[in-house]
Amino acid sequence: MNRVRLIGMTGQSGAGKSTAAEIFTKNGMTVIDADALVAKIYETSPACLKAVAASFGQDIIRPDGVLDRKLLAKRAFETKENTALLGEIVHPFVIAQTLRILKTLSGTAVFDAPQLFESNMDAVCDIIISVTANEEVRLQRILGRDNVTKEQALERIRAQYSEEFFRCHSDYVIENNGDIDEFRSRMYALTEKINAGVM
Repeated sequence: MNRVRLIGMTGQSGAGKSTAAEIFTKNGMTVIDADALVAKIYETSPACLKAVAASFGQDIIRPDGVLDRKLLAKRAFETKENTALLGEIVHPFVIAQTLRILKTLSGTAVFDAPQLFESNMDAVCDIIISVTANEEVRLQRILGRDNVTKEQALERIRAQYSEEFFRCHSDYVIENNGDIDEFRSRMYALTEKINAGVM
């Protein structure tokens, strides 16, 4: 296959990865969205859906055969153990699909994956970038975005790695605590460095 320079982008929920992904796309990079792959896998892979239901309850599959993603998320984020269990089931499907996509690409691609480290896909990335933000900032963004309670949002936050973990395991960290224009400016500067081959 063509050799793709792969950038792994990760970070905590509510940090601003979606905005970062938009900027990478505008700068000509192919972005592989792990969350979108998961949603598609749930729709098209009976094997994955069956395995998830076996661990999290048959009632997560609605009478019409469609996954109740909100109920699954509620159960998966209740504990770190549940979050890890869901990852163990889903990650192999995501990795297989990602590798198939990479075979069709050349140049630079970005793998946008909240669970980059948990899936061990960081091992095949040339650069790892983490987007971070303070907990209170992330909490408010999740509450405004996902139609969940404060308790559910905090469960999601606490089920993820700490900011210190991301800082210690990344080549580059971009903070996104407030001014969106400032964040975009830092992202554009970063993509220019990547495109120029200086990082």
